[in-house]
Amino acid sequence: MCMAADWRRLHRWVVLLWLVGVALAGSCDQRCDCLPTLLTVNCSSRHLTRVPDSLPQTSVSLNLSHNVLKTLTRRQFSGLTLLRDLDLSHNALSVIEVDAFLGLHNLGTLTLSDNRLKIIPVGAFTGLPNVQRLDISENDILVFLDDTFREMPSLQTLEVSENDVVFVSSRAFGGLLNLQELNIDRCNLTSVPVEALSLLAGLSRLRLCRMSLTSLANNSFRQLSHLSDLHVSHCPRLSSLAVDSLMGLNLSSLTVSHCNLTSVPCSPLRHLVYLRDLDLSYNPISSVRSHLLAHLFRLQQLHLVGCGLLAVDPGAFGGLASLRLLHLSANGLVTLEESAFQAADALEVLRLDRNPLACDCRLLWVMRRRAQLRFGGRSPTCVKPARVQGRILADVTEAELPKLFTCRQARILSRKPQDVRTDKGHTVLFFCEADGDPAPSIFWLNPRRSLLSGSGRIRVLSNGTLEVADTQVQDSGYYLCVASNAAGNDSVSVSLWVRGSAGSPRDRFYSLRPEGWSAGSGRAAVNDSQGSQPFPFDVKTLAIAVTMGFMCFLSSVTVCFIVMFFWSQSKGQIKRTATIEFVLHSSAGAAGAVKSTERGRFTMKLI
Repeated sequence: MCMAADWRRLHRWVVLLWLVGVALAGSCDQRCDCLPTLLTVNCSSRHLTRVPDSLPQTSVSLNLSHNVLKTLTRRQFSGLTLLRDLDLSHNALSVIEVDAFLGLHNLGTLTLSDNRLKIIPVGAFTGLPNVQRLDISENDILVFLDDTFREMPSLQTLEVSENDVVFVSSRAFGGLLNLQELNIDRCNLTSVPVEALSLLAGLSRLRLCRMSLTSLANNSFRQLSHLSDLHVSHCPRLSSLAVDSLMGLNLSSLTVSHCNLTSVPCSPLRHLVYLRDLDLSYNPISSVRSHLLAHLFRLQQLHLVGCGLLAVDPGAFGGLASLRLLHLSANGLVTLEESAFQAADALEVLRLDRNPLACDCRLLWVMRRRAQLRFGGRSPTCVKPARVQGRILADVTEAELPKLFTCRQARILSRKPQDVRTDKGHTVLFFCEADGDPAPSIFWLNPRRSLLSGSGRIRVLSNGTLEVADTQVQDSGYYLCVASNAAGNDSVSVSLWVRGSAGSPRDRFYSLRPEGWSAGSGRAAVNDSQGSQPFPFDVKTLAIAVTMGFMCFLSSVTVCFIVMFFWSQSKGQIKRTATIEFVLHSSAGAAGAVKSTERGRFTMKLI
């Protein structure tokens, strides 16, 4: 009995489906394919110039793509109340009249991509309260007017890429309270539409690609507190991010790639304490400085692909205790030292392929962690030194490591004394050459032991030479050249002594020699290292000392005269004049010359 009842029930369902199929087939336009079992109608690529009138009212999906439709008139789809998916892409639509979609209360997806729309009139999307995805990409839209999307409160994804947009009205996105994803790609906007975006309080994902942005201004994304994924890419004119450009965001993923950033934008990133994925690939960033990203303690993935990186400083990834993936492929890195990390043991994936790596002691830490550290499917290759050139890191055995991955300590080649004495205003060069494996870095310290840079009056040249231009007295002192590499350091000291005013007798350069004091009367030779050490007092100090001594002498003489005056007054009548006679002797200065004498006399009166 039960089996018979089940068969009767199944028979009724089959008959019902057959009747529905007959009904659908009877009302289906002959140029379309109606699939009653799937409740879909396919009118794609049928050279249609208008929407067919005879379409099954029970249809759930309607495909009108790849036709030549030019206009959508008012109530174009009336009667298709069950429709959920409408595809009008790849047509020639240039006009959408107001209320064109009126009646499509159940529509969830509307695709209008690859048409010729230049403007969407307000009210064109009336009657679409349940649409969740709208694609209007690849059109010729120039502006978005106020309240363009106000009749779509359920919209979650809006695709507006590949348009000629030059202006977005401040209320263009009004009413999109549930929008979660907005994609703006390849348009003519030169700045972020801040006012319009501020209305999208629920936005979680934003893509701004292939735009003419030159910078991100402060508070560019205000009110977007729910935004978790920001993607900015292929903006070749974007060279800077304002300090507060990302203020107020709680991003978990940030991409600023294929732009023109020349350094890691550490200041704009300082607020993003919840950031987990950062991609700065394909920016001309030549180096990563120490502790620029220390505040991103939750960061797990960092991508710096194709940046032209030449150096990663010690401590560059300090503070990134959660870093799991580091992608540094296609750069100019010679090495990556363990000192760049706070905790290299936490690293799980390291991409170093397509870098000119020098396989020496600096990469030993990578070799020793090969069992736990993955290379992302592409193992790095050694470019130098010659003994390991072309070797793949994954193929080097443990037994070979002590012989191949070695370094030689830095050593300064010439230690000849460089003690330079010169006049003010000259240019002095101090030379410092070194070798080692790897090639050492050379830097200089001034007499106050501060590091000298490659710019300014006192600078370090690219070949390691120290240049002191327009020498001043205050430049005098001992300078230190330091050569450093991974295996150790070496240093040598040089001295510079500068006179005040060139050619003045008071500015003669005094030095203490074994036979006693001596004075030079001419200019000291620049970079002459054979002379003795200079007299420890400069000309100014000597002048002050002589002046004070002369004043003391005059004071003593004055006191003596005063005493004599009062003493003479106490003796009564005394002779107040004195006559002094003297004899002058002269000599010719040669042996046997005639000597002559001359007698003279003068009278001195006491006051």
